[in-house]
Amino acid sequence: MTHPSRTTAVRQPAGVTASLALVLTAAAGLLLVGAGPAAAAQAPVALGTTGSFAVLAGSSVSNTGPSVINGDLGVSPGTAVTGFPPGLVNGVTHSADAVAAQAQADLVTAYNDAAGRASTATVSADLASQTLVPGVYTGGALALNGTLTLDAQGDPGAVFVLRAASTLITGSGSVVALVNGADACNVFWQVTSSATLGTSSVFAGNVLALTSITADTGAVVSGRLLARNGAVTLDRTTVTRSTCATATVAPTATATVAPTASPTATSTPTTTPSATASATPTVSATASPSSTTTIAVTTAAGPTGGGTSGGGSPQLPRTGTDALAISTAGVLAIGLGGGLVLLSRRARRPRRQV
Repeated sequence: MTHPSRTTAVRQPAGVTASLALVLTAAAGLLLVGAGPAAAAQAPVALGTTGSFAVLAGSSVSNTGPSVINGDLGVSPGTAVTGFPPGLVNGVTHSADAVAAQAQADLVTAYNDAAGRASTATVSADLASQTLVPGVYTGGALALNGTLTLDAQGDPGAVFVLRAASTLITGSGSVVALVNGADACNVFWQVTSSATLGTSSVFAGNVLALTSITADTGAVVSGRLLARNGAVTLDRTTVTRSTCATATVAPTATATVAPTASPTATSTPTTTPSATASATPTVSATASPSSTTTIAVTTAAGPTGGGTSGGGSPQLPRTGTDALAISTAGVLAIGLGGGLVLLSRRARRPRRQV
């Protein structure tokens, strides 16, 4: 008789159940904490065609002294570009052409992107002596009278967005320092009004200003100076368009093993020609008194075993000449035998008496 299967419920003590629930809750909390930094990671602000420009203005670009622009220079919808030379542009100059107009349109998109991102933290008016990790930082009128450190924490793709609700003014000799993989191409300054970079200041990042940008004497910029509506004014300024380094994957060396050719044994067949026995037939005819004629044909085998050995059946010759010899010998033997028979019969007959 078949018994139905039984399911036995195992009851855990209340203390064990509570401990298990606590462990699961703690594990879930750890997962959420671990996911926090990934969720807060910022994507770079997309510059579009503006990315090829080191300097872009809305109304005009003016320069004093031997400034160096490493990248394109443009203005739109304004047309005025002055001071080049003595200024040097290591790129293409676009004045109110289609390229500059498109770059300005892309600048508006980038500006709005940076302005619309959720804030990570609020920063004080003076950024000096602060160290910031990747994120979006919001302040009023921002200043820098010292050194600001941007720490990427080992992530070369780390993004920093700093938003000024009014102006951005850096003091003389101020520095924006990039450490632990931080890259100027991923630093964005969204300025609601105008920006001024102090004399001999060392600045990093892309300035997206609504109105105008002024770089005082000897300022060095790694990034871009991009003004939507106003002018960009330079004075012995060096501006180098920043580009993010593309990660290079070292090619995996693939060892090519030359195949070892296994020698192929080529056997050359050795053909041992079969010896052809030339048989010389010996014909003997014996006339017996009883008129029985026996014809024996004996074939002598050649020395190389072409015939049979050990008393086997004789092998007839294979050539046409040998066959003819056998046939001729046979005919002679038959004729000789017939003559002997006739002689024998005559010898038996009694002679008539005369």
